[in-house]
Parts: sequence; C-alpha cells; structure tokens
Amino acid sequence: MQIQDLPYSDPGVPDARSGPRLLWWLGRNQLGGQCRALLWGMLHFASVCALPFCVGLAVQAAVDRSARRLALTGGLMLLCGTAIAVGDTFLHRAAVTNWITAAARLQQLLARKAAYLGSALTRRVAAGEVVTVSTGDVEKLGWFVEAVSRFTAAALTVVVVCVALLVYQPALGVVVAVGLPVVALAVLPLLPRATSRADVQREKAGRATELASDTVAGLRVLRGIGGEDLFLDRYRRASQEVRHAAVRSARMWSVISALQVLLPGLLLIVVVLRGVQLAREGRITVGELVTVYSAVMIVNYPLRHFVEIAMAYSFSRPSAQRAARVLSLERLTDTEGSRATELPGGDLFDPATGLRAPARGFTAVVCGDPDLAGRLADRLGGHAPEPGLSVLLGGVPLDQLPLDQARTAVLVQDKDPVLLSGTLRELLDVPASGTVRAEDALAAAQCADVLDALVQGSLDASDPMDARITERGRSLSGGQRQRLALARSLVADPEVLVLDEPTSAVDSHTEARIADGLRRLRSGRTTVVLTSSPLLLDRADEVVFLHEGKVTATGKHRELIGAEPRYRAVVTRETEDEQRMSGDTAAPPPPRDRPDPSDGAPLLGALEPLEEIEESA
Repeated sequence: MQIQDLPYSDPGVPDARSGPRLLWWLGRNQLGGQCRALLWGMLHFASVCALPFCVGLAVQAAVDRSARRLALTGGLMLLCGTAIAVGDTFLHRAAVTNWITAAARLQQLLARKAAYLGSALTRRVAAGEVVTVSTGDVEKLGWFVEAVSRFTAAALTVVVVCVALLVYQPALGVVVAVGLPVVALAVLPLLPRATSRADVQREKAGRATELASDTVAGLRVLRGIGGEDLFLDRYRRASQEVRHAAVRSARMWSVISALQVLLPGLLLIVVVLRGVQLAREGRITVGELVTVYSAVMIVNYPLRHFVEIAMAYSFSRPSAQRAARVLSLERLTDTEGSRATELPGGDLFDPATGLRAPARGFTAVVCGDPDLAGRLADRLGGHAPEPGLSVLLGGVPLDQLPLDQARTAVLVQDKDPVLLSGTLRELLDVPASGTVRAEDALAAAQCADVLDALVQGSLDASDPMDARITERGRSLSGGQRQRLALARSLVADPEVLVLDEPTSAVDSHTEARIADGLRRLRSGRTTVVLTSSPLLLDRADEVVFLHEGKVTATGKHRELIGAEPRYRAVVTRETEDEQRMSGDTAAPPPPRDRPDPSDGAPLLGALEPLEEIEESA
C-alpha cells in the first residue's frame, strides 16, 4: 500500500482483544512495507558500520605506504557513502509510508466503528477519549509500527558487526561482543518505571483534555452562570498536574538517554586500553586498532534505536489499549438483520412503555423525566438498551432489520444535535426522499434569520447555501443550531421522524411558527415529538403522557390539561402546593415560561409584541 492509494478499500477486521494484539495485527497487515523498510535499513546501517573497516584499511595502507591499497580503500569508502545515502533515503520513505498507512488504517477502522455504533458510541465511551484515540493515539501506533522495522535492521546490524569483529580481530572482538549486549540491555530495568511515569502523564493529560473539551462545549452556559473562573481554576490545576507528571517522565527518559551515552563511552575506553596493550605486544596492527575503535564508536548509531523502540512501545501500549477498547465495542443488535423484508410501514409501537404512534399522524409524547425521554428516543430509533425490547414498525421489530433499513425507516434527532463544519449546502446534503426541498425545510424551521447570520459571517458568500458553518456551529446561538438541525431532518423526509425537544432553545413566538410549519411539512408522514411545550402539544393529533416509564393517559392536549393533574403539572410546571390551591379539576394557571395555547386567539395576539429572544445554550 502506497500513500497515494489511500484510503483502503477495506481496512480489514482488527484483532481488538487487547492492545498488544492490535499492535501485532497492525504490524502483520503492514508486512510488505515492513520488509521494504527492513531491507533498506539493513543497507543503510551496514554501510554506516562498514566505514570503520574502510578507515582501518586506509590507515594501514598509509602506514605500509601502499598507494594501490589506499586507492582501493578510497573506492570502497565512496561505495559505502553512496549506499548510505541511497539506503537512508529509501528507508525514510518506507518508514513514513508505514507510519501514515498504519495510522490511516486505524482511522478508517475508528470511523467505521463510529458509524456502526451511531449515537451509542459517546454513551459508552467518553467523548474526550474518542477524540484522543482518533487523533493522538493513531499517530503513536503508527510510530511504533514503523519503528519496528528500523529497530530490527539496527539489531541485525549490531549482530553482524560483532561477528565481523570476532572474525577480523578475535582478541578485541571478544571485548566488543561481550560489551555491546550489556550496553544495549542495561537500560531494560529502567523501562518499567519510565513506562509507568509516561502512563501517568498520559492519563493526566487525557483528563485535562476532557476537561478542556467540556469547558469549551459549555462555555456559553458558564458565562451565563458566572462559572468561568471556577472551571479555569480546575483546568489550571489539571494542567499543572500534567506538567509535573511530564517533568517526572522526562527525568527518567533523560537518565536512560544518559546511560546510552555513558555506557558506550566506557566500552570505548575499555577497547582502547585493551587495544593499546595488544598493539604494544605486537599482536595487532595500528590499522586493526583504528578499525575496532571506529566500529565501536559508529555502532552507537544503530544502538540508539533500542531506546527508540522502547519509547515507542511505552507510548503506544496505552494508546493501543484505548483503541482496542473502542474497536471492541459491539451493538446490542445485529446490523445485518435477521429478516429480509421491504421497508416496513405502519404504526410505531414501543412494548417497553406501551407507546403507539399511529401511522401518518403527528404524535406528541410528554415525559416528566428527561433521561427517560432520551432512552425512549433511542429505542424508537432502533437502539434498544437490551435484546427483547425492540420497537415495532408495522409489526416488524426494528432490531431484526438491517441497520441501513432501520435508519432509513426511522430517523431520530436527539436533544443535542451536532452540526458538522462546511457549507449549508453540504449540511443539507443528506440521504433524502427528494420530496422536501431545502428551501421548504428551512422555511418550516424558521431559519430566515439564521441564513442572514451565515451570510454576514461569510465574506465571500452571497448565497446562504454557500455560507460556511464553523465547527459544531459555534458561531450560531443554541436556537439557531437547533433550527438548522431540524431543517436537516425535514430534508431527509423519513417515513418516521422522532424529535427530542426540537424547540427547547427558541422563543415562544418562533416556536409557534415552527409547530405550524412542522405539522404542514410532515403531513402524511409519521412524526413523534418528545416535548413538554404547550405550543407543540396543542398542534399534535394525539398526546401521550408517560409516567414512571409507562403510558398513563392519551388524548388531546386541552383534554389532558384539565383531566390529568400529573400531566398538567409537567406541562405547566405547577408545584404540588399550586395544584392543591387550584384544585385538580380547576383550570390551570398560566405557565411560568411558556404560554398555554388553549387560551385561543388572545394568546397569539399576546405573543406578537414579545421580543424574540433565544437562549444562548
């Protein structure tokens, strides 16, 4: 695989049983690139270590005053220099290719897993951990994969040098053959401590990253409640912990690096002392002494790859464990499905709560518990928390359908939808039936002011559809992001659309117009809205009230508001004392934060002068 051939047509099925198994699987799938890097590395390192022999031959030729051997030695040094340049160039090329292709393979696997799990991913793994795995961890794993071939080439070169010195000059070769393994392995006892300190550093850095992500995501809320200083202090303490951990880790690695300089130096001193003694005794020549001395000095270069592979493994091991943890996640239901059928249609029924949403109807669901509403939205979208609780669409369990069919049949928009960066045209370019135009969806979602804001924020875009949306729509208010997400869902025009609090961040006047547009545009389609807004409830064909996870009452909003005290308490935000004062059957008092549409025309007239204010969160 070459870089220009990326992405992979099929990145494969990873062995995610553990971090080391994932590393082994990545290396095994890079076997061709690893072999190329190994061969070029052998050429490079062998050429580097051959230079001392050429230098020794040249010195001895000069001592013997042999011009012929001196010229021959010069030619050998030129050949070695050429081999060094060629080997280093192609080794670097092969190593970078291995690094990038391994990281790209892992990124594709993570993207595929994210699409496979859907919204369940961030509920099972922290968002900060997903970001860490998909950015920094893939680079560390790619580093280890490409470093393996260079380390193997360096280790083989050291073995070849030791054997060559034993053959060339046994008296000094024995000293080198015994000393080099000691130099290479002397740092091994320090590696566990260095690795543990590096793990602590990465753990603290991960927590700091998660804290920073959460702070940025909720910055507007923090400003609203005056909590910026509190979170700033928390992040400052977390960053200081990261700094201290990084210093402790760096100290240990500096000790290891110092030993990698000190021990070869001591070996070099021993070789020189022993060589001088042998030269005085006449057992070796000056050229042989220079050759062995130069070989010991040059061999430090491949020896440094022993430290690099140790560092690469210590950094990549926890990264591989995190990646394996994400890649090992499985859906609770089979994505292939066990039933081959056409796209089902009909009523949407949830056996866990008893909720039934009639086909081609506008059903509103009221839950007193927001967490219960979120779990219900997941189930309605085919994400059952456990087997056996699948929602039925037209009598067909969604978990028995192939995943793509289930997602085509039912689309769920949760209470915190995400807007990807890009143009508005790209945002609305989603799999759709083709029946609903983007202009109609934007009009129904009351996005006129959003379009104006996007054009004003994009200097080079006169057409709102070409205006760019920043990452996660951070330049827009909460209500503007919510309306764009609603327009995107309306463009998709699924058979069943489930909306979880789609208007919680907009003002009442805009919400009333959105309710009318939503009912008009979704006419003839099944729509389920989880909300407690009287404006949406009043426009629903049927309202279903859930209490403690079960359907308690069903009917029109105006009927339930008078007949069901618990429903009235949720919708109007009444307290128990207020209910006792007003009586269970008395007309409900005006709600505190949302007007009741049951008052009829006077309500709409009262809404006109209200200032349209959107919540910023």
